[in-house]
Amino acid sequence: MAEDAAVAGSGLQADLPGHAVYCWLARLSLVFAATAAAIVPLFAGLKGLVVLAVGLAAAVLSLASGYLFLARRGLLRWLSLAVFVLVPAAVIVVYAFAGLLWVALASAAGWLLAGATARVALAGHRAEEAMPEYLVDTPAARPFLIMNPKSGGGKVVQFGLQRQAEQLGAVVFVMTGPEPVDVAEVARQAVAAGADLLGVAGGDGTQALVAGVAARHGLPFVVIPAGTRNHFALDLGLDHDDPAASLAALSDGVDLHIDLGEVGGRTFVNNASFGAYAEVVQTPAYRGDKIGTTLDVLPDLLQGHRGARLVARAAGTRISAPQAVLVSNNPYGTADVAGLSRRVRLDRGVLGVVSVTVGSTSQAVALIRGRRSDGLTVLTATEISVTADASHIPVGVDGEALLMPVPVVCMIRPGALRVRVPHNRPGAIPPEPPVTWTRLRHLAAFQRGRNR
Repeated sequence: MAEDAAVAGSGLQADLPGHAVYCWLARLSLVFAATAAAIVPLFAGLKGLVVLAVGLAAAVLSLASGYLFLARRGLLRWLSLAVFVLVPAAVIVVYAFAGLLWVALASAAGWLLAGATARVALAGHRAEEAMPEYLVDTPAARPFLIMNPKSGGGKVVQFGLQRQAEQLGAVVFVMTGPEPVDVAEVARQAVAAGADLLGVAGGDGTQALVAGVAARHGLPFVVIPAGTRNHFALDLGLDHDDPAASLAALSDGVDLHIDLGEVGGRTFVNNASFGAYAEVVQTPAYRGDKIGTTLDVLPDLLQGHRGARLVARAAGTRISAPQAVLVSNNPYGTADVAGLSRRVRLDRGVLGVVSVTVGSTSQAVALIRGRRSDGLTVLTATEISVTADASHIPVGVDGEALLMPVPVVCMIRPGALRVRVPHNRPGAIPPEPPVTWTRLRHLAAFQRGRNR
């Protein structure tokens, strides 16, 4: 039973179909790793030290030059870019002249195979992560949907979403005209008129505003992925390539009880960001030239010459002067400060918090240590407070740029929203499982039936 406990303790599930396959994949991964490690000393001898030293130096130099490219202007920026581009080529030349190129390539291939097989093995043994579904006894009698025809390059018109929704008995409000629409007020008026379900075909920012109204009135909410990125819809397991498929939730749906985030009293479904990203998107020129504006603004932000000095407090941890803080409605699968990865669960009742503090080249290089780096903070909390040496700070809320008074408090509202999704849908995209030697060894050592 010791192996059972080890597998359970490492987050692995022992009694899934095909368990033996994943155990053997874990063992194969360890074999690849051992082979990759042995190739260098076995075939290169003392020259193996060259392989290791040059590879490590190249990694450090690349990271340092990448940081300088972002943090400096003028000649130093472009010299740093040249170094960043030329370092890999220089490494290949050094290995070739030393007669070690094939050794380095063989070792690298071994590590890549080890990583690939490890991820497959551990992915097959994740504990069940799907959110529970709740049956719907009676479909909504008066569904009300808000649609943005400009969102996602015109998906509302392209997929005929208004016509299909009306055929299913929904009242559809289309956001036409050049003037801005207060979608939250439109949703509130619909509820006052008797709507018993709210939904949105549009981007995540619009989804969040209407979801907040649905949550306050205890109504089910339908997500139609008609935006550009559709992060929220993807995490709900919806098909972003076929937004019309989500309309099936009106007639054949199940409910998911999910959490909502709240920042400064405003609802968010994905994340709220502070620091560099929020400062950049507040710049007037950003809309017209995203890359140019970012490269122009980042040096001052990274060197502390621009933007407020932030202090974040969460779960007993104080984070001083971070360059970026991302607060997400439930944690992402990786330490993702950009909010681009996936969330399998939206019902864990916690916020995900990721912050990066990089004030020098040495701190940037230290990030190579990943989660163990002093400049990277990854944690979960039910509440986080962000203060600053300014009265107001920019905040990116589900991709929208806002200015909020400090302190800005983010909190989680567990189970606040009832999302109605189609009974048949692709399913959430699981994040890549964390690969650790402990998890891999436990799986590789496990033998079904032992000590039973």
